[in-house]
Amino acid sequence: MAWLQLRINTSAELAEQVGGMLSANGAQAVTFLDAKDTPMYEPKPGETMLWPDTQVVGLFDASHDMKGVISRLENARVLGKGFSHKLDPLEDKDWEREWMDNFHPMQFGQRLWICPSWREVPDPDAVNVMLDPGLAFGTGTHPTTALCLRWLDAQHIDQRTVVDFGCGSGILALAALKLGAERVVGIDIDPQALQASEENARRNEVADRLEVYLPQHQPALEADVVMANILSGPLLELREVITSFCKPGGRLVLSGILAEQVSAIESAYQTDFDLETSEIEGDWARVSGIRRI
Repeated sequence: MAWLQLRINTSAELAEQVGGMLSANGAQAVTFLDAKDTPMYEPKPGETMLWPDTQVVGLFDASHDMKGVISRLENARVLGKGFSHKLDPLEDKDWEREWMDNFHPMQFGQRLWICPSWREVPDPDAVNVMLDPGLAFGTGTHPTTALCLRWLDAQHIDQRTVVDFGCGSGILALAALKLGAERVVGIDIDPQALQASEENARRNEVADRLEVYLPQHQPALEADVVMANILSGPLLELREVITSFCKPGGRLVLSGILAEQVSAIESAYQTDFDLETSEIEGDWARVSGIRRI
């Protein structure tokens, strides 16, 4: 099926109104993009954040009457005659296949590889995690996940109990299991994440050592290693819950943290943990430490 994209540059104040007008004129989907490469940080709960200069993109069937759409938009007070826009054809692609073609095996640290389940592994003797993310977040391509994977590769976790708080696709949980953990407990608010974790565990033949739970069903336990790759807001709000999973002398790693949020996370967790030097990669950071005995 062929598609057309109508791109309109506007302000954050008008973006949602313009998006609504595109939807009312037959857009199959509306997307908001940054028009000027402006950084956008973590929103507050319930807050929708848009860039000061926002590009609104409407996706239309190629057979749609675009002259009529543009004429109606020109007659709207919000945009007016001669409003700036760009209309482009969108190449019809198998987007899932394109994504799969561009997801390659990746090495983290000395031993650990994350490999798409549909590709051959580069090093059969390495610790290989075969991954199909499905509908859940987590492939290792994002710096927050990469920071955690490199940290995990450097740990000694044979026969250890591990908690993966916010497990997503299960990538960290699976890496811990393939590196020798005896038991991993994955926790996530999204049932699809738990399903993806379980399916990936079966693919890696470690399902017998993985347990997954929604937060309301999470067990009470003290683990040797606790991993939480989420966002700084939940890391602060759930500090007591995350800390309670880590036994005295146990290790903690936190990510999903912007570089400028490190000091707030360190201040919150240093009460209970001896923190190591935080690792920064681009805009993102990792905080880790050992729980005081």
